[in-house]
Amino acid sequence: MQSLYAFHSSPNQSINLAEKELFFSINKSYDLYHLLLLLLVEVQQHALNKIEQNKQKQIPTESDLNPNLKFVENELILKVSENEQLNKYIEKNKLTWVNHPEFIKRMFTKLAGTEEYVRYMESKNFSFDAHRAIVEFFYADVLAPSEELYQILEEQSIFWNDDVEFVISMIIKTLKKFKYSTSPEKSLMPLFKDEEDIDFTKKLFRKSILDSEEHREIIKNHLRNWDIDRVAFIDVLIMEMALCEFINFPSIPTKVSLNEYIDLARYYSTAKSRTFINGILDKILKKLKEEGKVTKAGRGLIGEN
Repeated sequence: MQSLYAFHSSPNQSINLAEKELFFSINKSYDLYHLLLLLLVEVQQHALNKIEQNKQKQIPTESDLNPNLKFVENELILKVSENEQLNKYIEKNKLTWVNHPEFIKRMFTKLAGTEEYVRYMESKNFSFDAHRAIVEFFYADVLAPSEELYQILEEQSIFWNDDVEFVISMIIKTLKKFKYSTSPEKSLMPLFKDEEDIDFTKKLFRKSILDSEEHREIIKNHLRNWDIDRVAFIDVLIMEMALCEFINFPSIPTKVSLNEYIDLARYYSTAKSRTFINGILDKILKKLKEEGKVTKAGRGLIGEN
């Protein structure tokens, strides 16, 4: 959607160039996926360094000399730190947190100050699921809401901030597949699921551009008491993409498409826009089905039409 917005806003419109920029931004999201996985390892390393420093105090306390090692020995984090794909990718693409030691320190301090962390450290439950639970909590409830994280990422790449929540959800999904028996050779989530995934991206992008005028006219004909030029461009763009998916992707249920684009409106537009878009798309979809322009086929799509 952002790439389409950039394409339509550019005075020098080139589909090939726009598509190239789209895939570049997707690759940057994959960088972020690995960078945020690395952050988990860095936070654990900071905790370990802190333990070692406390042991070197002139007058160490009992807890300094006999620290709780549960987090620094968290088996899931150790599995991530040993993962060959992660380490190769990090090295190849020169991804690092070396310039942000204070951020790593603050992330650990924030985590360590939560009730969830205290319960985890005090619990006698050393299961792999218990280790996974605190890691998922770190990503979802400590890292994701961090304004400092967004500031740091914005300084490094203009492509990253809008992808943080999605990337974190993919990291949590990845970590759910780790087990105690997982080897360092385990594959992480691929950039694309398969060739069909890549083709979907290209087709949706190109068809949204090529059929834009036709889809815009359909939207215009379903606006009551509204001039399409008065509708926010981002709202029109979201509806154009939805129409493209309705018409050109027979294996995707219309309900799935509707939900996806209403979510886009929720994130990038207003609550009123979301309701407005939902109403217009419902009317358009009904009309397109009556005209036989939306045909769905495939597993789980019986009764769709």
